Amino acid sequence: MKIREATEKDIPKIVEVLKASLGEEDLLLSEEVWRYKHLDNPFGKSIVLLALENEHIIGVRAFMQWKWQKGEKLYSALRAVDTATHPAHQGKGIFKKLTLQAVDIAKNEGVHFIFNTPNEKSRPGYLKMGWEQVGKIAVGLKPSLSFLNSHSRRPIILKEMGDEEIQDLCVTWNENQKGISHFFTPKSAAYLNWRYELNPLQEYSVLATKGLYVAAYNKKRNGLRELRIVESISTNRGDFKEGLRRFRKKLGGHLISFSPTLQKLSGVKGNFGPVLTANSLNLKAEEKSQLLSIEKWNSSLGDLELF
Repeated sequence: MKIREATEKDIPKIVEVLKASLGEEDLLLSEEVWRYKHLDNPFGKSIVLLALENEHIIGVRAFMQWKWQKGEKLYSALRAVDTATHPAHQGKGIFKKLTLQAVDIAKNEGVHFIFNTPNEKSRPGYLKMGWEQVGKIAVGLKPSLSFLNSHSRRPIILKEMGDEEIQDLCVTWNENQKGISHFFTPKSAAYLNWRYELNPLQEYSVLATKGLYVAAYNKKRNGLRELRIVESISTNRGDFKEGLRRFRKKLGGHLISFSPTLQKLSGVKGNFGPVLTANSLNLKAEEKSQLLSIEKWNSSLGDLELF
C-alpha cells in the first residue's frame, strides 16, 4: 500500500470509494459536493490523501481548510471531515495511517491546529492519535409560536444588500470580535456566499438587509420544527431581532436554536451540542490552553455543524 496526495483527476475514483463505503443513496451529489467542499472553499484547497493498492484507490482522508482568529492573530486550521475505506480493505488500519500522515503534512506546513466534532464511536480513535476534548458546544433553545402564522416552510433568499455592503458589514463585525479575545471564524462576503448560498448539501434561508446577514434552516425534531439560526452577522442587537422576526414570520417553527455566545436571546442555554475536539500542532502552551477551553470559542452553529 502506498499513500499520496490527491489531484482533481482522482475525484471520480474518490467518489466511487465514498459510495462503496458510505452508500449510494446519500451521495447523489458526490462530485459536486466534493468540489464544493475541497476545491471551492474560500479558505483554500483541502489536504486530501489517498491510500492505493495496485494503483487502485482503497482509502480517502480529507482535511478542509479553515480559519479562526483571536484578537489580532489569524490561525490556520484544518477541519477533519470526509474519510472512507473501501469495504474490501477495511481492518487494515488505513484510516489511522492516512490521518497521521495528514497530521504530519499539516504540522510541517505550519497549520496551527485541527478541529472536528467526531461522534462517540470515532472519538476514542481521534484521542489516541493526539486529539483532545475541548468540550460540548454551547446551544441556546427558545420556544416559538411562529408556526401558527408562518407563510412558507421552503427556504428563502432575501438579499437587500450587494456584496460590497455585505463585505463592509463583515469587516465591522470582525473588528468587534477581535476585541472580545475569543476564537471566531472571520467572515467575508465570499465565505457567506460559499457556505450558505451555494451549499449543495443543505438549503439555507438567507436574509441580507441593512446591518444584518442571517442564515437559518428548518430542521425536524421529534415531530417539531426547529428554526436553527446558524449564522448572524450584525453590529446592532435591534437589527438581529428584527431580522429574526422576519424569519419567524416567513419560516415558522416551534423552537428556535441559536449560538448563545453570539446571539443574545432569552431561552434555555447550555452545552447541549456535540463534543468539539482539537489537535494542537503549532501553538504555544498558552494558546493551546485557551484552544482547549470551550469558553474561549465564539462560534456560530454554522461554524461547527457538519456539512
